[in-house]
Amino acid sequence: QVQLVESGGGSVQTGGSLRLSCAASGIIFSINAMGWYRQAPGKQRELICSITRSGTTNYQDSVKGRFTISRDNAKNTVYLQMNNLKPEDTALYYCNALTLQTRNYWGQGTQVTVSS
Repeated sequence: QVQLVESGGGSVQTGGSLRLSCAASGIIFSINAMGWYRQAPGKQRELICSITRSGTTNYQDSVKGRFTISRDNAKNTVYLQMNNLKPEDTALYYCNALTLQTRNYWGQGTQVTVSS
């Protein structure tokens, strides 16, 4: 089992910044990749970025150049630095862990609201 606890959401104005954190515990060694998803009201959950065990990162086009995913292995924590936020970034953000056994684990979600 892997447990994920997110923090760092909140409300900001357009152009502002937020940093989300996702602390992992449990069977950490089984995690192959971690990612951040978001779900806006009335829309499907979407993958916005990910980072593999080797540190390879991928981003959805809509967040490239504005969002940065990183990790601190010593703290078993993944971060999402979000800059130049836009109203369309408003969503519930979820941390995800994909294990070597291809099991998915999810955090509880943290709300990000960007006002114009």
